[in-house]
Amino acid sequence: MTSTKIAIVLSVLMGAASVGAYVARPTVKHADVGPKISLETMIPQHFGDWREEPKKLGQIVNPHTQELLDKLYSQILTRTYVHADGYRIMLSLAYGSDQRGSLQAHKPEVCYPAQGFKLHSTVSAPLSTPVGDIAAQRLFTSMGPRKEPVTYWFTVGEKVVQGKIQKRLVDLAYGLTGRIPDGLLFRVSSIDENQGRANRYHDLFVNELLKSVSVSDRVRLSGLGGAI
Repeated sequence: MTSTKIAIVLSVLMGAASVGAYVARPTVKHADVGPKISLETMIPQHFGDWREEPKKLGQIVNPHTQELLDKLYSQILTRTYVHADGYRIMLSLAYGSDQRGSLQAHKPEVCYPAQGFKLHSTVSAPLSTPVGDIAAQRLFTSMGPRKEPVTYWFTVGEKVVQGKIQKRLVDLAYGLTGRIPDGLLFRVSSIDENQGRANRYHDLFVNELLKSVSVSDRVRLSGLGGAI
C-alpha cells in the first residue's frame, strides 16, 4: 500500500472516530443478537468422506494456558478428522463474543512460533468455494521432523478481516451501530511435508464441511456474509 493510500485510510479512520464520539459506546454484543452459537453442535462429526477420529494421533497446537484461553475465547473446538483414504486433518475453531482490543483472537503466525515451531512461509491465497472465495492465509511450519501446513482465516461478525486497518474499520462500523463485534478463528492443518497436497486436502475438507451445515452457519464459518 502506498503512503498516499495509507494517508487516505487513516483520514477515513479518524473521520469515523470523530463521528463515533457522538455515538454512545457499544454496549450490546453482536453475539447476543440472533441465534446463539454452539461450535460443538454446529460442526458435524461426520460429513462427506470425513469422519471424526476419537483418538487424536496428531497434537493440535495450543500454546496458551487455560486461563488465557478462557479470557480470549468464549468457545474452543478442536477435532481430528480422517478421510476415507486415510488422510488426517486437524480442525481448530476459536470463537470470541468480544473481539475488541486485546481480546481479538491470536493468529497462527504468533501461536506456532510460541509453541516452538519454525514459520517458513505465510501467503494470502483465496480458498475457492461454490459460494465465493474465502480470503485465507496459508502457512508452512515445522518442528523437528514434523512438517505442518496450515490454512486459516479470521472473521469479525460475518466477514473475513485481514490486517489491523481492515479490523479497525469493521470495529468502527459495528461501534457506530452500538454493537460489540464477535469473531471466529477457523484453522485447519495436517502433518504433511508436501504443502501442495495439504492445501488440496484442506480445500476439500472446508468445502465438504460448508456443504454439510446450515446456510446461517455457513456464513458464520466462511465469513462470506453481506454488509454489517
